[in-house]
Amino acid sequence: MADKILQCRDCGTSYTFTEGEQAFYQQKGYSEPMRCPSCRAAKKASRNGGGYNDSYGNGGGGYSSYNGGGGGYSRPERTMTQVTCANCGKDTEVPFVPRGDKPVYCSDCFSQMGGRSGGSSNNRY
Repeated sequence: MADKILQCRDCGTSYTFTEGEQAFYQQKGYSEPMRCPSCRAAKKASRNGGGYNDSYGNGGGGYSSYNGGGGGYSRPERTMTQVTCANCGKDTEVPFVPRGDKPVYCSDCFSQMGGRSGGSSNNRY
């Protein structure tokens, strides 16, 4: 397998698709790239919206603008669902839509049964 000279569909410049890149693409089941490395990087950056830059961590972005503060990531508003506790029968609200295959409890019964929320300080792994 020899290096191939390809033409970028965006900017029209010629670029080399090396033997090693061809082997990698073939191993992963990818088709030949249609853009030069510069145009691929630009497209990836525009797709990510500036949050991650080039990969996870190298841009330092992540969830940098959670709920306001100028850009990127914002969480959708949480919808609450009215349910009846499967243990005590009290009407309560939960932040999810029950699937119906598991019982749903009010916060008091859930705590008494040993349920944990994500903020528990005694997590055991």
